[in-house]
Amino acid sequence: MATNEPAMQLETTIRSHNYYRNAVEKHWDPHDIDLAADVAGAAELSEPAFTGLKQSLALFGAGEESVTEDLAPLAVVLEDIGDQMFITTQLYEESKHTDFFDRYWREVIRTEEERRGQELSSPTDEKWFNEPYDELFERNERAMALLLEEDTPETRAKAHCHYHLTIEGILAQTGYYGLTLAYGENEPELPDLPGLVEGLKLVRSDEGRHVGFGMAKLKELVSEGDVDPDLLRETVDELVPLVQESLTSDDGASTEGGPGPNPSDLADYAYTKHEQRMQQITTASEQIPDVEELTELDA
Repeated sequence: MATNEPAMQLETTIRSHNYYRNAVEKHWDPHDIDLAADVAGAAELSEPAFTGLKQSLALFGAGEESVTEDLAPLAVVLEDIGDQMFITTQLYEESKHTDFFDRYWREVIRTEEERRGQELSSPTDEKWFNEPYDELFERNERAMALLLEEDTPETRAKAHCHYHLTIEGILAQTGYYGLTLAYGENEPELPDLPGLVEGLKLVRSDEGRHVGFGMAKLKELVSEGDVDPDLLRETVDELVPLVQESLTSDDGASTEGGPGPNPSDLADYAYTKHEQRMQQITTASEQIPDVEELTELDA
């Protein structure tokens, strides 16, 4: 016999609530990662590779700081409590990621610079960032801020396209791919940096939820007829060249013909990610992958 149960505060079967719970259950602390082996490994790097590592870390650290700062407008405009609860975990996690890269620079990079008798460098120095990278994040900031002035299906779609789909789903995923391959166990020409690889794995586990949330919101907007799929394609198509150009700056760990994936490989990987994500969002029969699949490096 059917009964009418009293309403509860939360709808526990929806995607955003499941992502929130996933975040709670997979909590990690950036300061629990052992970096001792990374300090030893950094000492084995050639000077060009050491510079390349610093550039990669600076790009990641600045990116995490930027997305931490830029997410707040979305938290303001979301109405559903499940969405709001999930976004609180994302804000927290982006802050953790910033903390991890800052700690890595303090404890690994600066230790090695001191050992080499070098002047201590800053991860915020403009020399690490090229114009396409700066432009990509400036566009993301504008797209997110516009939500506070004009909250429409179109501005939400563009915000998710910039933030979740491009910055996190394409640029960051490609960066994880490059650094993990370069400094994991399968690259014989570069030392292992297990603390970095472990940190990237944990960051990826968070980003899978973030990307999945944004993709699901975009798929809803398309399937409910609130936005045309062409808006998504046009928005991301304008951004992908900036992603590819951001990845082709001189990097001692991923140069053409050198160890690790080269810039051409990374650009191709970024484009493949773009095609996969767009297909999953705009095709009605396609499903948004689960968190683990979204963070697989070869997915």
